[in-house]
Parts: sequence; structure tokens; C-alpha cells
Amino acid sequence: MITIRRANERGYANHGWLKSYHTFSFADYHDPNHLGFRSLRVMNEDRVAPGQGFGTHAHRDMEIVSYVLDGELEHKDSMGNGEVLRPGEFQRITAGTGITHSEFNPSGSNATHFYQIWLLPERKGIAPSYEQKRFAPEERQNQWQLVASRTGVAGSLVIHQDANVYLADLTAGKELSHAISGGRHAWLQVLRGSVHANSHLLQTSDAIALSEEGVLSLRADNRAEVMLFDLA
Repeated sequence: MITIRRANERGYANHGWLKSYHTFSFADYHDPNHLGFRSLRVMNEDRVAPGQGFGTHAHRDMEIVSYVLDGELEHKDSMGNGEVLRPGEFQRITAGTGITHSEFNPSGSNATHFYQIWLLPERKGIAPSYEQKRFAPEERQNQWQLVASRTGVAGSLVIHQDANVYLADLTAGKELSHAISGGRHAWLQVLRGSVHANSHLLQTSDAIALSEEGVLSLRADNRAEVMLFDLA
């Protein structure tokens, strides 16, 4: 089964300092047909105005991953972490038994464009933790680069869920596939550019969900950046 989630069909909130598109139900946006996909619960594409950000707030029992496309995102949390997330870096927060944190655009002139993604953890009550890492861009050129996994294999960040997260940067005309094992599911988010996925045209910020499909087949129509979730 294949489901397309078009960018212009998502929920939208404009808070002035924050413009946010919601793939799944979130905050004041509720769509009973889009409550999540497998362990994916939140897929927000956010743009934060210069010098603005999310004040200190609490999370628990959630795996939170963030990926910056443009600009910078400064992070501080109750575990004592204070980092700046930049393009090409991947961040994972395990909220577990409970954390507080803030996220802020430290630039006085440039907006921050990033994805914040929440996954349900494999169990409740995990000890909170934090990881951030820069992944070599050449290792995702026209190939899948594993950035997060349950076991942290191949230098990927550890995510407490049966999920593998990949990035890929594709040049125009490049074809790339990903085998979907029996009983597993895939979610592809187009971060930039346009691709054909299993013959379906997807453009910037579109997504495709695949269940009971043996393979995800991509062809880049132009330069494209994609994020893939292989889910139980």
C-alpha cells in the first residue's frame, strides 16, 4: 500500500516568529486521518525567525530527532547539554523519564529551517540522553547514509525504537533503491528537490508511506535531498 502526503495538504501554524507545517496531528491541528505512521508521531517542518526560539518546555517518553536544512539551532537542556545544531548534523534526544529543553535561533539575521521529528519509544521510562553528530556529506552522495538506528551500528546515533533513519543527496537522473524487509514499512520525506518514488512524483516537502511493498525505488528529477525511515 502506498500513501502520498502532499506538502500543501499538511497542517500549518503561523506564530509570527515560527512558521510550522505539520505532517501529522499536532497542537491545534487535528486530522484523524493523519495521526502518525507506525512509530512516527510528529513530522514538523519549521522556520524560526532570527533571534527567536522555543522557550524551556518539557518532554517525556519520546524520541526526538532534529535536522537543520538552513541556519543554526541552539539547544540547551536539563541534562546540561548545550550545543548548536548546523546543516549536516543530526541530533537525537531521548526524553524518557522527563527532560526540559529550549531551542533558539542564535542568528540575528538568518532564519533557521529545520525538521523536528518525534518517534514513540520502544518502551516508557528510558533514562534521558542526548547525542549529536556531524555526518560526512560525501558519504550520502547518491547513496544511503545511516544516521540513526536501534543499535548505533556504523557510527549512527542510537534511537530507542526499531527504526533506521537514512539521508541521501541525489544528483539529477540518479536512481537509488531501498529493500523493505517483510513486515516492515518505509516513510520517505523529500527535504529538497523532486524525485519519482515507485513512479510517483514527489516534490519538496512531499512524503510517501509504503506498507506491504518490497522496495522503494527512487529517481531524482533534479538535485534532491531525502530522509528515509525504515520502521517496524
